[in-house]
Amino acid sequence: MKTRRLSFAALAALLISSCAALLPVVAQARAAAPVRHVFVIVLENEPYQVAFGAQSLAPYLAHTLPAEGALLTHYYATGHDSLDNYIALVSGQAPNPDTQHDCHKYVPVLPGTQGPHGQALGTGCVYPAWVPSLPDQLEAAHLTWKGYFQDMGKDPAREAATCGHVPLGAKDWTELATAKDQYAAKHNPFVYFARIVDNPARCDAHVVNLDRLQHDLASIATTPNYNFIIPDLCDDGHDAPCANGQPGGLISANAWLRKWVPIITAAPAFKKNGLLLITFDEGTTGKSCCGEQPQPGGPQPGKFGPGGGRIGAVAISPFIKPGTVSNVPYNHYGFLRTVEDFFGLSHLGYAAGAQVKPFGRDVFTAAPR
Repeated sequence: MKTRRLSFAALAALLISSCAALLPVVAQARAAAPVRHVFVIVLENEPYQVAFGAQSLAPYLAHTLPAEGALLTHYYATGHDSLDNYIALVSGQAPNPDTQHDCHKYVPVLPGTQGPHGQALGTGCVYPAWVPSLPDQLEAAHLTWKGYFQDMGKDPAREAATCGHVPLGAKDWTELATAKDQYAAKHNPFVYFARIVDNPARCDAHVVNLDRLQHDLASIATTPNYNFIIPDLCDDGHDAPCANGQPGGLISANAWLRKWVPIITAAPAFKKNGLLLITFDEGTTGKSCCGEQPQPGGPQPGKFGPGGGRIGAVAISPFIKPGTVSNVPYNHYGFLRTVEDFFGLSHLGYAAGAQVKPFGRDVFTAAPR
């Protein structure tokens, strides 16, 4: 059974029609590489030293993949717990008291007024229609995007197979996995933006199950410019052991990457001008980088510190020499800025911060000059 929430109000429809003014597509900076297809994989809850250390339980992630691309040793998360990091990656919005607790109830952000740096002020989970996200920017620039989510809709009584979320005002029953369905809406940032979920046709077309990915990768024409790829609660390493009896943690995440990374890197779009980033949502400390700021008047992004901890990342691209290592500090806002620069887009929210930097030639070591 599909579950849908109602539109916020008639005012939201008016705001949607006027939001184009918030989405300038003038380039803010020249990108360090001519990337036109971005692939993002987000895993769960590991600090850098555990995920990428010599004794990592994910040797494919820690050792094999960095040898094929770049290891970003000082990449940081922007908050705790999970959801606020996913939201930051696609909008530049800082954590609020509800998003940093994973939004146990699916409620609107209120009062949702606009503060400095484009931040939506208040508490709650679903951002009002005036708040733009990366998908809005991409569509305004006539570019394409999709989110691919493992297990979404596997149990139709739990959530829909596309645009899966609970009704507005309901407790989020997808937070915990079942043996049949391990999808979690809290790892799907797109269903927290009214501009997306209030347009069911748009959401259904763009927020889909992972089983669509291989079909879409078959040709450049069918591969979106931006691909957000999320394993389920077992294969992203969140649960250990898992509801289906698998070990979970880094062991299951490593096996999932062994299957899916070669499929992505064999795709024609990736080979031509792609970038694959593999990172984590958050670490285990409150450390930050890059001048990270809280929501105006809001809590510390990391609850007990200014950030989400050092997590590291692996980047693979035709524009990266195998075996590259970058020690430059980056964070989720910096990666959003990197993507926006690829496509000549303005910088949303805290991606526009003065100390936030996009990936440079320390990462794109094989990019044309």
